[in-house]
Amino acid sequence: MKPSDLPLLSSVSRPTIHPDGTRAVTAVSRPDLDADRAVGQLWSVRLDGSDARRITRGISDSSPLFSPDGSLLAFVRSPGEGPGQLHIMAAEGGEPLQLTDQKLGVGTWRWSPDSRAIAFTAAVAEDGRYGTVANLGSNAEPPRRITTLKYRSNGFGYTTDRRRHVFLVEVPRVDGEPSYPTAPSAQNPKPEPSAGIPTPRRLTDGDFDHGALSFSPDGSRIAVVSARHPERDLDLANDIYEIDLTGSADEVPAATRATDGRRYGISSVEYGLGGELWFTGGDLGENGVDFVGRGEQLWVRDAPGESARLLTDPATTDLDGELLITGEGALVHALDRGRVHLLRISSDGTVSPIVSGDLEVHGTDAVDDVIVVSYTAPASMGELGLVTPGGLRALSDFSAPLRNAGVTPLEELSVTARDGSEVHGWVLTPIDQEEPHPVLLVIHGGPFTQWGVSFFDEAQVYVEAGYAVVMCNPRGSAGYGEAHGRAIRQRMGTMDFTDVIDFLEGALARHPMLDGARVGVMGGSYGGYLTAWTIANDHRFAGAIVERGYLDPEAFVGTSDIGSFFSDEYTGSDPQLMRDQSPQALVGQVTTPTLVIHSEDDLRCPLGQGERYYAALKRNGVDTELLIFPGENHELSRSGSPRHRLQRFEAVLEWWARHLPSVANPGT
Repeated sequence: MKPSDLPLLSSVSRPTIHPDGTRAVTAVSRPDLDADRAVGQLWSVRLDGSDARRITRGISDSSPLFSPDGSLLAFVRSPGEGPGQLHIMAAEGGEPLQLTDQKLGVGTWRWSPDSRAIAFTAAVAEDGRYGTVANLGSNAEPPRRITTLKYRSNGFGYTTDRRRHVFLVEVPRVDGEPSYPTAPSAQNPKPEPSAGIPTPRRLTDGDFDHGALSFSPDGSRIAVVSARHPERDLDLANDIYEIDLTGSADEVPAATRATDGRRYGISSVEYGLGGELWFTGGDLGENGVDFVGRGEQLWVRDAPGESARLLTDPATTDLDGELLITGEGALVHALDRGRVHLLRISSDGTVSPIVSGDLEVHGTDAVDDVIVVSYTAPASMGELGLVTPGGLRALSDFSAPLRNAGVTPLEELSVTARDGSEVHGWVLTPIDQEEPHPVLLVIHGGPFTQWGVSFFDEAQVYVEAGYAVVMCNPRGSAGYGEAHGRAIRQRMGTMDFTDVIDFLEGALARHPMLDGARVGVMGGSYGGYLTAWTIANDHRFAGAIVERGYLDPEAFVGTSDIGSFFSDEYTGSDPQLMRDQSPQALVGQVTTPTLVIHSEDDLRCPLGQGERYYAALKRNGVDTELLIFPGENHELSRSGSPRHRLQRFEAVLEWWARHLPSVANPGT
């Protein structure tokens, strides 16, 4: 893959299966360099494999979901630069009709069991902000009075003046077809259908955000995840609240806490067929912030007033937060050594593998015994697959153009670290190049994430440019159990550093075509941290790229959107302990030529983290440059504007051409 092949990266959404079990719909999106944005439409795929066709033509259509009765298909459409709004169309196709007109767009949403309404979340702007006053730009808004520690979120901005609330909108119908009524009046108490957008009913208020939601089987209640406890600004905990829909539509209904007060970090919730509440989340300990290395688990509350039961083993299980309830239990996604597998877990905790192998499952839907998943694989950015007795059968081939452009296979590798532990990862080597290859050690972010077996555009671009790529999951990564994930808590830069070095040396020892005298290192976020730490302690590298790095734990507090808790838990709050784990404190030891890449609007690892590190390198006489991307946040390399993503690739390859040239990337 070359940088110019970015438009070939087609990803797919969670599928939705029509209730008759004959077809599924998914959203297929890709970067578009001409439009300089991600574009996407909905595709319908027959489950017998006979047909796959595009059914919408919007600029950005996403998040499809069939109504329970199968008559309608709802989805989110983002027109031009405006926010995403709910649209509905006949299940068999046709012109979509807009269902919402929220100033800041819609968030998560669900159909009611009777298919007559949709519940959704939407950010509600404080009066006088975000366009609520005509011709009042953001620079003319009044000042914000901040009284909380948490008040911004990367990729979103300020949060306390636009809380996410829950709404319910009726789906008008005429003879079974969707249609919009005009508002009744004294002159016209029973108006004919027209093209008006219905007014939703607001279900929540207060200074709280709301997330995942689910309807009860009888449609009388909605369960929603929210943090409403008094200490919510000081911890990461939240609860499930049940909203009673049986009262007056003129009032905001009551919301009753359904969870038991334990310090959960809940990400998803679903009602079971018998009214039980299932949810995924982590146990955050007594202080509500003990999140390091704690994978998400599956819980079930059998009846109101009872405590939730833990169904999975925190020592070995790490779920990704996806949850679907069937008559046989819960379908969940489990991280496992660079893979993400589909499991079924019954109410007694029995675990049954459903989909496994060299892939990563990202979305699941089920109708009766029919299960369809969206997944990525070593040669695919996203496909749909049907679960069969013989295994997973591919239903799509959206990545065919990508494979035609060339995909380099991964070689899986395990290395024994200096203390006897296993370090697991992958190596990619250029194809049809006979001389020894320069090597790039690429370190992932997180830290509690994982490199996986799926197609990774960055690794493919680098190997196409003539570099062997070495990637591993050191201690602190996800997918290897809780002890592995928590090993670096308040010990960052210790065994994680030696793990990546030991894996690099193990790969060099096993591959004579890897040139150990020509090695570079790079990484983003936590990967930027460990890259900066590595070049302060190991001077073998011809060059380094430190991207959106977590570089100064002390300065992180009070400037990052996660600064109120991240450094405290990962590096501790003692000033000397923090400095002992700080790349900024060791910057004087760096001699490696270093490119620092950062985004201007990064609220996760703020720009100042990169600026201070760059300034120290520059003052110390190190060969260094700072590359700042305007208008981008922490997600530049994954979901930034396509042109900026292309320019980033070009800048990365140009830096390596200067400091670590290859046969295919020789520079000038």
